[in-house]
Amino acid sequence: MNSYKAYLAIRNDDNSTTTALTTRNMDELPPGDVLIRVAYSSLNYKDALSATGAPGVTKNYPHVPGIDASGEVVESAVAAYNPGDEVLVTGYDLGSNTDGGYAEYIRVPAEWVVPLPAGLTAKDAMIYGTAGFTAALCVHSLQRNNLKPDMGPVVVTGATGGVGSVAIGILAKLGYTVIASTGKSSKHDFIKKLGASSIVDRDAVQEDSGRPLLKSRWAGAVDTVGGNTLTTIVKSIQQQGSVAACGVVAGPKLELTVFPFILRGVRLLGIDSAMCPHDLRRDIWAKLADEWKPAHLESLVTTIHLKDLDSAVASILKGQNVGRTVVKISNET
Repeated sequence: MNSYKAYLAIRNDDNSTTTALTTRNMDELPPGDVLIRVAYSSLNYKDALSATGAPGVTKNYPHVPGIDASGEVVESAVAAYNPGDEVLVTGYDLGSNTDGGYAEYIRVPAEWVVPLPAGLTAKDAMIYGTAGFTAALCVHSLQRNNLKPDMGPVVVTGATGGVGSVAIGILAKLGYTVIASTGKSSKHDFIKKLGASSIVDRDAVQEDSGRPLLKSRWAGAVDTVGGNTLTTIVKSIQQQGSVAACGVVAGPKLELTVFPFILRGVRLLGIDSAMCPHDLRRDIWAKLADEWKPAHLESLVTTIHLKDLDSAVASILKGQNVGRTVVKISNET
């Protein structure tokens, strides 16, 4: 165990970024309490940004992306984990500025590690990954703000993406009426299989009249898009409804007045999955292993290997990915 394979992003002299499958020495791993042999990782939009050198994600190169990992403990400096324990890591600084899951091994602080809950395999955990964990945090936050299934429909934007697809599956299992928003008309059958009651085109959540309030349409929302989509949704939420916001694909700006908040009591809930407190993190993963586990979890996934990452990264940056992409690391060929 002197070396390991990794997918490495490299900053070139002309400030461009290229990637390569390479062999690294074990002493190139960062310091940490727990050494983990990675079985699976996953592909998220943030991983693609890190792999291509987009500003604001990774400061120092060369770097191993991969904000998610699941696998088996090899060495541990803390009593909480022992060799052979199955674990997962999502969020914190993994894959951002700490070498991540696109490698056969990671070394991380103990507080980043979550025991793999009964009911989930290492692959299941990465079908969820950061995207699924974020979706679950959205549902958790909506429930904490008293959104109940009998209050009306919940709209989910970016319905074919990682967060959106898992959010639909969880909400449907919990008895909510889910309205899915997407621009991919060819994927309606996929979305319906996840549990959506109906589907609207993404233009249905785009309105630019400048009016401070719109007709009430939804009891709640999971928005993965941001920008004008989020603006439109907040203006369209019914009395005492809530919106969980977790994405900025359409931009970070909101053109809103205070009227949705002071006239309808709308709650805008920001979701930060990377720095989620450890106790809540374990509780959410326990739910994902049990009562929140979507009936069609396996239908969400495409499985690839490290050698396939370049094309998968290009695809997700173009908005072409559907569901979740799992990266098989162990026994890499």
